[in-house]
Amino acid sequence: MTENPEQSISPVFINRELSLIAFNRRVLELAQDVSVPLLERLKFLCISSSNLDELFEVRIGSLTQQLRVGLSRPDDSGLTPEEQLTQVYTKAHELVYDQYHTLNDEIIPALAEQGIDFLRRTHWSEAQALWVKQFFRRELLPLLTPLGLDPSHPFPRILNKSLNFVVSLEGTDDYGREAWMAIVQAPRALPRIIRMDEEASGSTSSFVFLSSIIHAHVHELFPGMTVTGCYQFRVTRNSDLAVDLDDDEDLLKTLQGGLFERNYGDAVRLEVADNCPQEMIDFLCDRFKLENHAVFQVHGPVNLNRLMALYGLVNRADLKDVPFTPKLKNELSGDANIFETIEQRGSILLHHPYESFLPVVEFVRQAASDPKVVAIKMTLYRTGRDSAIVDALEAAARAGKEVTAVVELRARFDEEANIDITTRLQKAGAYVAYGIVGYKTHGKMTLVLRRDGSRLKRFVHLGTGNYHPGTARIYTDFGLLTDDRFFGDDVNKLFMQLTGLGRGMRLKRLLQSPFTLHSGMLERIGREMEHARAGRKALIRAKMNALIDRQIIEALYQASQAGVVIELIVRGVCCLQPGIPGLSENIHVRSVMGRFLEHPRVFYFLNDGDDELFLSSADWMPRNFFVRLETCFPIDSPELKVRVINEAFERYLSDNTGAWALEADGLYHRVKRHHNAKPRSAQQSLLDDLTG
Repeated sequence: MTENPEQSISPVFINRELSLIAFNRRVLELAQDVSVPLLERLKFLCISSSNLDELFEVRIGSLTQQLRVGLSRPDDSGLTPEEQLTQVYTKAHELVYDQYHTLNDEIIPALAEQGIDFLRRTHWSEAQALWVKQFFRRELLPLLTPLGLDPSHPFPRILNKSLNFVVSLEGTDDYGREAWMAIVQAPRALPRIIRMDEEASGSTSSFVFLSSIIHAHVHELFPGMTVTGCYQFRVTRNSDLAVDLDDDEDLLKTLQGGLFERNYGDAVRLEVADNCPQEMIDFLCDRFKLENHAVFQVHGPVNLNRLMALYGLVNRADLKDVPFTPKLKNELSGDANIFETIEQRGSILLHHPYESFLPVVEFVRQAASDPKVVAIKMTLYRTGRDSAIVDALEAAARAGKEVTAVVELRARFDEEANIDITTRLQKAGAYVAYGIVGYKTHGKMTLVLRRDGSRLKRFVHLGTGNYHPGTARIYTDFGLLTDDRFFGDDVNKLFMQLTGLGRGMRLKRLLQSPFTLHSGMLERIGREMEHARAGRKALIRAKMNALIDRQIIEALYQASQAGVVIELIVRGVCCLQPGIPGLSENIHVRSVMGRFLEHPRVFYFLNDGDDELFLSSADWMPRNFFVRLETCFPIDSPELKVRVINEAFERYLSDNTGAWALEADGLYHRVKRHHNAKPRSAQQSLLDDLTG
């Protein structure tokens, strides 16, 4: 921060973990919003719970490790690992309390009003209790293995995030052993919500928790004993998969060995029933080596995320978002040859989920069957197990085409699926690479080489999101299909980097991590700053999932001080604090959330009228800039540029229904409509205008 001699205020940074909890707080607010359809509210509640799980598994796991090895270096916000953990646990407790309040006092009563009931065991009728007993004996009893605790039966290894019960007992068994405590592990194969038989419940929408069924009949697991207490619990473990790349010759084999151990990492959180006695809690804390602050006593099921199953079990369209059909562009419909269409159009922009993801699938599928296509190269980060794209690559390889797939085996929590994909493609004869040691391949790109007479022509797809048709229905993303020769040349060079060795392959149009993207963004931020200092209008707009990188934030602070107007749309974590006089008063930050998960990365620089617009796979985070291979590509067509500016910025900056503003106090405040103002929803307007 030495470039601006007039600067009189030190940079301010918001803690990453606290910002992440604030994001989950916004998700929870959507669950509390009565204007949202009821089952969608339940879904948002489950998402907030699932996100919190990942926070503990990854971020809190990392901080706990730092603390255990004695690291005390503060982060950019000035907080040491110990201070971060203290504040994060405090905020997490507040969030969890509000999650269960939302479930018990808002959502469950609202569901009951709609005839969707969770039948509590204290209120079962005789017929319902009989049905539960029969279900327990038929479906559960054969699968349950009670584990009595004594010197020959030590405390079992508890799987990460699994449902378990600690049971207190009295009595003596046939061997003369005096019972005191046992552990019962719920079968992972069974759902946590069970639909009760209509004859017993009098309804097709009556449900009972698996935990309630086990509670009611746990005594049958200990004949002759007296059950004095039964309490559900769940432990969350550090699940950040560590791989020593320097010592491992085969990444695939190493990951296969490490996936199992992930389930048994160090414990970082214990969730227990709120009626669990303190001595039981102390016992569990001792076994898991946890302090009291890591204990979350909850009034309800210990895993809210498993309530997501109700969404699919209840056929009530009136309680869900109105369904829509993504638009399929006319020129890409029917039996159109996608390569000829691209040649005629030059470049085709797709905005998912409003516009169909099918052209991307067809791009690969037609490449697999087109006799003129000789080679396909593609990066795969998250595609799903049953992927039409992987099917097409497999078919292309079996047909004798040159197929290269760069599969990122270390895509967090998708490692197992990607290992399966790797095996399939290798068996089909494709060349599968795992990218570059030490760098995750996160860029989304496909290159098709098609013979055009005596020459080979390159066709390219670049995107901001994954090659996953499922998430393309619920994530917003941009994609570009093009035959631009400079794009084709750049993408070809990127694949040469990923699969081979060499130096000096400069790109003409694309920016890439870990080489030119970070410096390219800093250069353009600095350029806007110079325009502002020269009295010219200066504007930066950026849309992304997360803003964390310190150098970028410092550059934005400098640009703000120079008079650059900066408008940021950051869905999740934002470590920049806007609105501080003398530092960031020209920076405006908002988070827009709703039916779809906002996922695109879009960067705009006014550049004194010669504006630049980029789409990217990278957030403004250190990992995206320095330890991942990422792509960032310009949108040059005036027509497409106008579209992206409108669809990525203008609509979101005017949203007054699903937007939160980050204020100078470091807190998010939901944007409220002015009196008599017309409701404006970015996502709904795009649904109305693009799906048709």
